[in-house]
Amino acid sequence: KMHTSEGVQPVDNENINHQALELAKEGYRVLAIAERALPQADIPDELKEEHLQSLTLQALIGFIDPLRPEVYQAVETAKLAGIHIAIVTGDHPATALAIARELGIAATMDQVVTGQELAAIGDVHVPEFYKRVKKSRVFARVSPDQKLHIVDALVSMGNFVAVTGDGVNDAPALRKANIGIAMGSGTDVAKDTASIIATDDNFASIVAGIEEGRHAYANVRK
Repeated sequence: KMHTSEGVQPVDNENINHQALELAKEGYRVLAIAERALPQADIPDELKEEHLQSLTLQALIGFIDPLRPEVYQAVETAKLAGIHIAIVTGDHPATALAIARELGIAATMDQVVTGQELAAIGDVHVPEFYKRVKKSRVFARVSPDQKLHIVDALVSMGNFVAVTGDGVNDAPALRKANIGIAMGSGTDVAKDTASIIATDDNFASIVAGIEEGRHAYANVRK
């Protein structure tokens, strides 16, 4: 059931999914809030799956992490420098594409692949998997092991791959990449695994670091 202006009504799945998708298309992450009332005597010490039955939907909540102003120019600079940027996330594909569009990383759903679609391919060492990874710029709803397989495929295709991450689940991909870049606010596991730590959590700092590195390399060659 769900709460409406007319009281409690049967759940309208089609309408709810439509509203959630519309929020996702605008770049929002969407949370559903639901409740269930229990008598005081029946309140458990620990919530289990059986307690999360017969819930009543209260609302959908959309929230967004705004992009830093400097990241737009940083992405453009990276593209002009021949660096290909991909978004690998557990977020909804519509949310990920909205962010990618805003940054000029991807334009259409043809450039988006989900973890479910990658899993349907099966073997991660077949041409079809490599082809899908190569053409995609947004990887959504992916699991930690799929992040690792994506990085592995990119490295195997001859790319020099840098991966950013902050969580324990990012550690395998950070280790597999040619350069693993952990966020300064991230977990100790991610920072211990990475090659570099971006102390300010700023993508623009990574691009600036690449620029300085190229200057240094050019000077050494000279």
